[in-house]
Amino acid sequence: MIREIRTGGPVDGVFRVPGSKSLTNRALVCAALAQGESTIRNASDSDDSAFMANGLNQLGVLVRRSGTDMIVGGTGGRLFAPKFPIPVGNAGTTLRFLLSVAAVAEGTTSLQGDERMAARPNDDLLSALKQQGIQIDWHPGTSRFDVRGGALAGGSVEVRSSRSSQFLSSLMLVAPCALRDTTLRVVEDLASAPYVLLTTEVMRAFGVEAKKGEAGTFTVRSGQRYVPAEYEVEPDASGASYPMAAAAIAGGRVFLPGVREDSLQGDARFTDVLRAMGCDIRAHDRGLTVLREGALRGTEVDMNGMPDVVPTLVAVALFAEGGTRILHVAHLRYKESDRGEGLAAELRKLGADVRMNGETMEVNPVPLRGARLDVHDDHRLAMSFALIGLRVPGVEVENPECVRKSFPEFWTEFDRLRPA
Repeated sequence: MIREIRTGGPVDGVFRVPGSKSLTNRALVCAALAQGESTIRNASDSDDSAFMANGLNQLGVLVRRSGTDMIVGGTGGRLFAPKFPIPVGNAGTTLRFLLSVAAVAEGTTSLQGDERMAARPNDDLLSALKQQGIQIDWHPGTSRFDVRGGALAGGSVEVRSSRSSQFLSSLMLVAPCALRDTTLRVVEDLASAPYVLLTTEVMRAFGVEAKKGEAGTFTVRSGQRYVPAEYEVEPDASGASYPMAAAAIAGGRVFLPGVREDSLQGDARFTDVLRAMGCDIRAHDRGLTVLREGALRGTEVDMNGMPDVVPTLVAVALFAEGGTRILHVAHLRYKESDRGEGLAAELRKLGADVRMNGETMEVNPVPLRGARLDVHDDHRLAMSFALIGLRVPGVEVENPECVRKSFPEFWTEFDRLRPA
């Protein structure tokens, strides 16, 4: 399937952002390990969260959707390996969280990802689980993981999270189930650190404390119990970056109901980047309005804490006056696609000057032409390429339905912004 993006004048409209899949998936794990029924309101309806809900169902937790909510019948940590493998597709958060959840389940749980998952890094998480006495059978180059569950030992565990903070978050979520207090010691730099803070806040909402210590350590006391809760999921900050960028690229204004700048989601800081580039961000009780009337300016920004919105920033930077340098983007290669190289390669089809140089990406604005762009089955590339089409005639996006991974209603909302 191909989708051609229609150009036009400034945007003007309301863009509704779905619930955060990052928050939804964390809340699903906490609710599953609680004893009793929890309600997750404004839950993400993305494919990734559907994979997570299905995986928990297969492990013996009743998860059902009721409108925009998810109802979770927690089992207090009593989980059982299913007869058949749990499919996880290319959902990195789902696989990594379920690897740790499966370590708590009785029996051997098999998790099966798609072809791309075989190329994504998970060995650092497997190593940390093995330090706690969990045996996992996995052959490099494959996407099947067989987890022999049982009792997590706890204790002192070294965690390498330079390629993904999801490894640390995964271990933190199940640490209350360990036999001993667990101290997770981060080795090397931590990628996407704001997501770890997000994990601790969701755990706290369900009654468990994870304490941050010195020298990159996190301690979770054994014996704490998750308690059922009613948890409200915020709008997805990564998803909110696209309508914000639409206003920046095309000019005009966009209102985002329910979106807050003070969110703990790391990508909420994208508003600071747009301000530095010349946009006006106005906060209201009901949400945010993003406007751009003057020229866009190039910038230099460290995106280590906001990797998912790097493609959005690149799309904006193509239309700025002056170049943009984006720092600390090396771990983009471990996303749903090799996102940095995919961006650079596809945007060159438009005539763009986008270069990857180690940990830095440079964007130098030049005149662009239309082209058909391969999204590499990556939802964030698809949504970012759509933004470029607001200003460049002839932009076509292949496989537009891949946005279901995080934002099923993206094209409906996007069409409402485009000039009639």
